[in-house]
Amino acid sequence: MDIKKNSSPSSLLEGRVVKNTGSAYVVKTSDGLEFPCRIKGNFRIKGIRTTNPVAVGDVVKFAHASDDAFYIREIVPRKNYIIRRASNLSKESHILAANIDQAILVASIFNPETPLTFIDRFLATAEAYSIPAILVFNKSDLWTPEIWDYANQLKEIYENIGYPVIFTSASKEEGIENLKEITRQKISLLAGNSGVGKSSLINAMIPGCNLRTGEVSDIHHTGTHTTTFSEMIPLPEGGDLIDIPGVKGFGMIEFQPAEVSHYFPEIFKKSCECRYGDCRHLGEPGCAVAEAVENGEIYPTRFSSYLSIMEEVAGDKGEDKYRKPF
Repeated sequence: MDIKKNSSPSSLLEGRVVKNTGSAYVVKTSDGLEFPCRIKGNFRIKGIRTTNPVAVGDVVKFAHASDDAFYIREIVPRKNYIIRRASNLSKESHILAANIDQAILVASIFNPETPLTFIDRFLATAEAYSIPAILVFNKSDLWTPEIWDYANQLKEIYENIGYPVIFTSASKEEGIENLKEITRQKISLLAGNSGVGKSSLINAMIPGCNLRTGEVSDIHHTGTHTTTFSEMIPLPEGGDLIDIPGVKGFGMIEFQPAEVSHYFPEIFKKSCECRYGDCRHLGEPGCAVAEAVENGEIYPTRFSSYLSIMEEVAGDKGEDKYRKPF
């Protein structure tokens, strides 16, 4: 059936957004038809200030208008979404994906190095929106014995917290079967800094996908953006990957200072032993979290990430900057 010919400007169709180029969207209906859609300039979501009011993964209702184009009219209430502070607009947010089953962060220990603070901010955001998160350390074929020791240390730290960790090499196709297994029959966000090898991993997972890949700068050891728009890619085994452009930073949004510790599972668990119920682990007497950091129960870089988020959200709320307790 030709929907364009058989739909009136007022009739609404429903589908999922599978591509966002920034100025246009592709919406796929349940019967597999795809429609190029636009939004009106004043399209907004109540209560959320975002640079992208519609995200890949959104289920939307759209209509064929009198100008022969399709327009998104509304967004079906989201199951969840994952969000970060927009890069250039401090008061705006950017939704990475919506209605996902899990968030996979692809990181690299070497060439380029993904900062642990970036990893922890991503994981905290996933916790905040109740989205299961998985860590993938790629480019294991480049690791020296010393880097392997460090990688195994990180694996132990994050797995002890509760996050699955997978080592992969896209070029050697190592760990690819593990990736296929965890993504089967699920909608998964695949995120990471530029240059960590997301596109190469997708090419290894999906024969014939042929996403463009880029080189890492020899001078700055940073990657180039090869993914320029967000797209949902079907997996041969069932399920979908949402591939997004490389993310440089991960600014927090919608966080309250009193809630931040809730998004660090090991800190939240230890906080039950603090002398004061409202302890924020910033130098208060009888703080069990500070003691746990000193004796190695909580990894110091995880606590540093917690402090950096506390400082950022405190600034957002107009509060004094928090000092480090030691």
